[in-house]
Amino acid sequence: MTLFSRFSDHIGAALDALAVRGAIPGDLDRSAISVEPPRDPAHGDVATNAAMVLAKPAGMNPRAFADLLVAELGKLDEVTEASVAGPGFINLRLAGDSWRDELALIFSEGPDYGRSTMGQGRRVNVEYVSANPTGPMHVGHCRGAVVGDALAALLEYAGHEVIREYYVNDAGAQVDVLARSVHMRYREALGEDIGSIPEGLYPGDYLMPVGDKLAVEYGDRFVGAPESAWLGLFRAEAVSAMMDMIRADLAKLGIHHDLFSSEAELQAEGKPAAAEKWLRDHDLVYDGQLEAPKGETPEDWEPVELPLFRSTRFGDDQDRPIRKSDGSWTYFGADLAYHFQKSQTADELIDIWGADHAGTVKRIKAAVSALTDGKTRFDVKLVQMVRLLKNGEPFKMSKRAGNFVTLADVVDEVGKDAVRFTMLTRKADAQMDFDFAKVVEASRDNPVWYLQYANARISRLRKKAADAGIDLPTPAPARLADHELGLIKLLAQFPRIVESAASAREPHRIAFYLADVAAAFHAWYNLGNDDPSARIVLDNDPELTATRLYLADGIGQVIRNGLSLMGVEALEEMN
Repeated sequence: MTLFSRFSDHIGAALDALAVRGAIPGDLDRSAISVEPPRDPAHGDVATNAAMVLAKPAGMNPRAFADLLVAELGKLDEVTEASVAGPGFINLRLAGDSWRDELALIFSEGPDYGRSTMGQGRRVNVEYVSANPTGPMHVGHCRGAVVGDALAALLEYAGHEVIREYYVNDAGAQVDVLARSVHMRYREALGEDIGSIPEGLYPGDYLMPVGDKLAVEYGDRFVGAPESAWLGLFRAEAVSAMMDMIRADLAKLGIHHDLFSSEAELQAEGKPAAAEKWLRDHDLVYDGQLEAPKGETPEDWEPVELPLFRSTRFGDDQDRPIRKSDGSWTYFGADLAYHFQKSQTADELIDIWGADHAGTVKRIKAAVSALTDGKTRFDVKLVQMVRLLKNGEPFKMSKRAGNFVTLADVVDEVGKDAVRFTMLTRKADAQMDFDFAKVVEASRDNPVWYLQYANARISRLRKKAADAGIDLPTPAPARLADHELGLIKLLAQFPRIVESAASAREPHRIAFYLADVAAAFHAWYNLGNDDPSARIVLDNDPELTATRLYLADGIGQVIRNGLSLMGVEALEEMN
């Protein structure tokens, strides 16, 4: 049990004691109580809002409630001071042994320090990437891929069961265009001069191997054949080849999905029709006419009766069609059925979408709310685009895609770790500049380098101590100075950061926290530059060396745990 979770239990026990005495009601809802570091470290080590959130339902003054609670908490051996601030906030100052015990806990739990049971095994479906299977992954997919994968790892670490899903959009007009593009490459492979690729088809040479394969397998059988004879076959072969390419591109980033769901199979199995029937049975779909789009005159507009989902009941600004006038499914109609399918096997759904899909968030949330009677938590995380730069200037590096930069190009240029960490250094919905020169720069201005350098420095210190025959002490040593206890206080926040990041679905919080840890470690390490007695490894004091190494190793453990959540390797050596 980590320090802050332990104090949550202490506060619960204090409230129980007050309730037994009749000082407060015994049936108060404690779910809104928080236990965290004070905003100002000068106020203490642990703060709680318990009196603020419980006083009103208890029919008491917050300050009076806080005084009762402070009297109970002050009885704890590890509390050296308990005080009330402002209208009723409670601040606690802890004995040094509390922090030494936390450092010992980091050692005993190792890779599991920070792991949480918060999720209580709830199954979460995280759908991310889901790029159209029409070519290699491009850099526009990269950020969403990293955010989704890091979020999935974070939720798993926080006690959820996670399904990593990719939705294959293989039923739309774009895959017919793909098949026609492959047919041209097939004819080319048989020796035909196809000239330039016509406008509207996919021009990238990544389709040439697909054409070559089909030429070997079928010869000239489909050269002059009508489209109806080959379209389905070429579509299936092309989608299969593109998905193989996409899986390989994602593997370069260390990303592997548990499940690939096909839109074509969804429709073939009648899932959209089943969802429509369910909605009609519950009076959530009706046949009606849409209003004319803004700017259209009555003469320009021909109203058509369509099946409309009552999304206005759930906060949308208008009801939405689920079928087109020709009877085919709208994107929304197919997505509605797909989310209905996902909700059958998960307690919570999370979609990672590009920011260009912001306009559809409200309606799909309305649909999921309707289809699950509001029982399934559904979040959509929007990811902004990335602007590629080199030394501050726009950078283009497309090699084989035709007109875009591939994800593989970016990873090959700077490496997986630089890409993954950098993509998590800003909130997903904030625009990002990705500068190829900066992300490989060996300086403190490059957050991934600075963090990996911290771990490499700690690794080097361990080896130096091992060579000198210095063993780490057990239990945690008492010779840590106050500023070194402050480092443990920062490490002790890691389990809280994990839970808050998982709850908010924001994996970038781990990156922000790790940057603080790296900065604090380097500042501590650099004290020895001006003061030899502050060095971590001291030739004439093996006991103090062991004490400081013990702390350094704890810092390294938290760094490694955090980097693991982000899918970034913790380097032991750096040139």
